[in-house]
Amino acid sequence: MTEPVADGSWESPGRGLGTALADIARTIGSPVPIESVRVTGASDDSRTVRPGDLYLAFPGSHAHGSNHELEAYERGAVAVLSDRPSTVLPTVVVDDPRRSAGAVCALIHDFPADAMDVYGVTGTNGKTSTALLLAAGLEASGETVGTMTGIGLAGPATWSPTARTTPEAATVQRTLGRFRDEGATAVALEVSSHAVSEHRIDGMRFSAVGFTNLGPDHLDYHGSMDRYFAAKAELFAAHRTAAAAVGIDDVYGRRLAQLVDVPCWRWSVLDIRAEVFGEHIECTGVDTTMTVRTPTGSIDVRLPLLGPHQAGNALAALATALAAGKDLAVVAAGLESVRSVPGRLEKVDAGQPFLALVDYMHNTAGQRRLLPFVRTLVTGRVIVVVGATGERDPGKRFPLGATAAELADVVIVSDESPLSEDADTIRAAVAEGARAARSASVVVEPDRRTALALAVKMAEPDDVVVVAGRGCDTEQAYGRDIVEFDDRVVLREVLKDLRRETGDRL
Repeated sequence: MTEPVADGSWESPGRGLGTALADIARTIGSPVPIESVRVTGASDDSRTVRPGDLYLAFPGSHAHGSNHELEAYERGAVAVLSDRPSTVLPTVVVDDPRRSAGAVCALIHDFPADAMDVYGVTGTNGKTSTALLLAAGLEASGETVGTMTGIGLAGPATWSPTARTTPEAATVQRTLGRFRDEGATAVALEVSSHAVSEHRIDGMRFSAVGFTNLGPDHLDYHGSMDRYFAAKAELFAAHRTAAAAVGIDDVYGRRLAQLVDVPCWRWSVLDIRAEVFGEHIECTGVDTTMTVRTPTGSIDVRLPLLGPHQAGNALAALATALAAGKDLAVVAAGLESVRSVPGRLEKVDAGQPFLALVDYMHNTAGQRRLLPFVRTLVTGRVIVVVGATGERDPGKRFPLGATAAELADVVIVSDESPLSEDADTIRAAVAEGARAARSASVVVEPDRRTALALAVKMAEPDDVVVVAGRGCDTEQAYGRDIVEFDDRVVLREVLKDLRRETGDRL
């Protein structure tokens, strides 16, 4: 059984005396500091520094990491990697410390990716599901697998949480080292566009990388779809991966498949010329079935997962495994073993007479993929709880509300995690979009628990309640105030409250 572990608490056994700071400097072409120290770990967060760590002091949009060097020093850091000298510790100075961090952290942890086959999954939607399906296929193939996804960092023996789709380089390499030492032979790693642009996955070469799809998202960061695509495409360069698996059902996937210069397996549910083609797809309220045609034969696949999007995710996972030389039948059997993906069209059943689902859909592409399917599962209304997270592309808030209202009958706008932004402003933008659609009843309820309770009380037999946007996230953040809140847990609670109020037994 996988045991939880605080991510910064792990230390690789048998690491000896660590890595000489002089060797770190030489590796990245930096002047060698005069003071001689040895480094046993690395951290980019002064609050998680451990004795012997190299503190990665990055420049940031709001503050510089060196502002916290005294805390890092007091917690036991022995040196700093930054673009400016530390006032208290020997420093390896480089122009762009982020660009150097991956290689440095890989060196500190003795190049863990070299001891395993590492598989990447990227795209706008479906990365987590695809990575977990891929992991199941690899396990069926005899691999001992670790996974790094937005859900968490799950090794053969331990598990730790993560706040990002792809963590910073220090956490990536430390986690790979932990997986290696726990006996992993393969890793399925969810890769965001931010991770590529910010060099978080430098210091390794993938055995294969899979691409799901590309739609408007993170445009506040990348500036345009072309730049967003370019960040994704960089992951498929020959120095980063040995093979590729690319979905060609959108324009960006077709464009990417023409650009890659490594062996590429294309997958599709639309183009029969793809190496991995899914046909006869049937989606019910219980499972998703399809026939998959490949150069090595055809096979019927039954996924105990909901939604046509999971057919695409399964094809992406299968194609990625096939690109790395795995057996079709064995991998397909592994995919069929995945019973659910946390927070992805996850059913919450407390005996209520209507369907209740929690899903991570946090952009309009996800809404358009899932809400029409959800409507096919019921004969009544679609009631959606929707919001937007702070410090994320503000340009998508209006469309999120508008698309939800276009595809649902009732839209309840509530808070997700405002972070440092004003919750009222975020909520107003989503509500404005919902009202502009003029096709659904729109209610605004800031408190998320109250919003879920309102949705449940509105629901009648044969309706469906969809709580969207947060998936399996377990916290809401209002500035520095953190509130424990898991949509799945709270939804079950309010469903039970409803049953008690109506006098029904659970």
